[in-house]
Amino acid sequence: MGARRVVLLRAVNVGGASLPMAELRALATSLGAEDVATHIASGNLLCTPPGDPDVFDRALEQAVQERFGFFREAISRTPEQLRAALDAHPFEVVDARFSYVLFLLHPPEPAAVTAAQEVDTGPELWQLVGQDVHLRYAEGAGRAHPGLDKALRRLRTPATARNLNTVRKLVALTGS
Repeated sequence: MGARRVVLLRAVNVGGASLPMAELRALATSLGAEDVATHIASGNLLCTPPGDPDVFDRALEQAVQERFGFFREAISRTPEQLRAALDAHPFEVVDARFSYVLFLLHPPEPAAVTAAQEVDTGPELWQLVGQDVHLRYAEGAGRAHPGLDKALRRLRTPATARNLNTVRKLVALTGS
């Protein structure tokens, strides 16, 4: 067994992509994960995967697709990486609900970052820090300037976002 990880699934329980957390836990267990738990219904899985975490993440993606009929990326981090992301947040936190970490599956190419930086994102702030993008919305994610989505798409890597409150809770749930 490897080390405990937090596996974040992109875009579950939105837009018709229903994935009950009990079934996600069962899928992870069937793939050999131990110490399996979930946090809220947005695709936050805590577990100790067997072997290589990347192999587990890809197997989980495939299992979700086979069982539920839709593909969602699994992006995992260690508790230490989540804590480091919290510590690296480059923006003043006016309201933690408006401050996010966008966890990227792969680091973006430098040209993609440059292309993203060319987009006007209005009052929304974003910055690439390591393999994560940090965001601060002016009035919340639901009211984001349309340029932000355009900029983030230019990074050309799958990603999933969690607000700082959720990231803090996930770190706490790992016992780290």
